[in-house]
Amino acid sequence: MSGRGGLSLTALVTRYCAFAALATLVNLGVQRVILLGGHAAPVFAAAIGVGTIAGLVTKYVLDKHWIFFDRARGAKAHGAKFGRYAFFGLFTTAIFWGSETVFWLAGRTDAWREAGAVLGLAVGYVVKYRLDRKFVFAPVPAGDSV
Repeated sequence: MSGRGGLSLTALVTRYCAFAALATLVNLGVQRVILLGGHAAPVFAAAIGVGTIAGLVTKYVLDKHWIFFDRARGAKAHGAKFGRYAFFGLFTTAIFWGSETVFWLAGRTDAWREAGAVLGLAVGYVVKYRLDRKFVFAPVPAGDSV
């Protein structure tokens, strides 16, 4: 079975996992920087929010070009696709945030929080790929405009 752009399934999974890992590192790196300001609830919320946005943008750019080989150009096309990408990301972000928060409450350490984040992101990325393949980067039928 072949993935998008002629990639084998193995190559597709390897690439997708590498991009997920990179976006996860961006997300957690941004969180760590923000958490240098303390671990109070508002700082924690800001860390999760800003980290999530940084990871989302990183993953969108990588997925668009190297997973789904999307050639759409222009602000209108990007806006519509990124809007759908972010919308479906809300569902998978809930998985991520929930897992990260449960682990934080259980352990109250960066190691516990990050373990929950990695688990939540891993599950979320599997769900996200399936949603993006079907609803965000699905081929446009001939005659339809992007």
